[in-house]
Amino acid sequence: MFTRAEFFARFGWIGLRLSGAALAAALLAACSLVAPPQGVQPAAPAPAAPASGAAANGNAAAPSAPSAGTAPAPERDVVVRVLAYADRVRSMSTTELNQEVVRLGNPYLPASQLQLVIALSQLRQTPELIRAQELLTRLLANPDAEAQALHPLARLLATRYGEQRRIEDLLDKQNQQTREVQRRLDQTNERLEALKAIERSLTSRAAAPAAPAASTPASRGRTPAP
Repeated sequence: MFTRAEFFARFGWIGLRLSGAALAAALLAACSLVAPPQGVQPAAPAPAAPASGAAANGNAAAPSAPSAGTAPAPERDVVVRVLAYADRVRSMSTTELNQEVVRLGNPYLPASQLQLVIALSQLRQTPELIRAQELLTRLLANPDAEAQALHPLARLLATRYGEQRRIEDLLDKQNQQTREVQRRLDQTNERLEALKAIERSLTSRAAAPAAPAASTPASRGRTPAP
């Protein structure tokens, strides 16, 4: 058996080592209570609460307003009516067109004025086309809402009828020039035929005295009778 002094002399260093290990374990336990161990991320914050109903409604897209270029329904209707009338008038005969012009008379409403313009243009006569252009000028000067709805179609027709008038005037001028050339050609042919007739008459007159002159030598060779 060892005495107490011999026991501490031999085994005291083991106790010191065990005491140091215990102290280190206690320190590690205390640090774990203060900070999280390495490699462990802190918990993520809780997600934000959804926006309230009023905020959600405020962020919602507002209903789209009608575009500025879209015409109101009454104005679209009057344009559609005029276009349908133009399609119906296109297949009418000359007699039916004249009756339609008489029926419309001298209208005051813009839609009726444009209908009369279309009916007059289908007659394909210069006086009626001039009247149609005058009606278009009056319609384009009308500031009413219904007239303004018809202004694009009226401008289109005015441009078309103006081009038609220009082509018809050019065709009339060419026809006049053709008739003038034909008249001069006829006069030249008449003068040429008159000159040919004079030449033929002169040729026949020059050939007529040659026949008696040919018998003169024969009469000179005969002996006069006793």
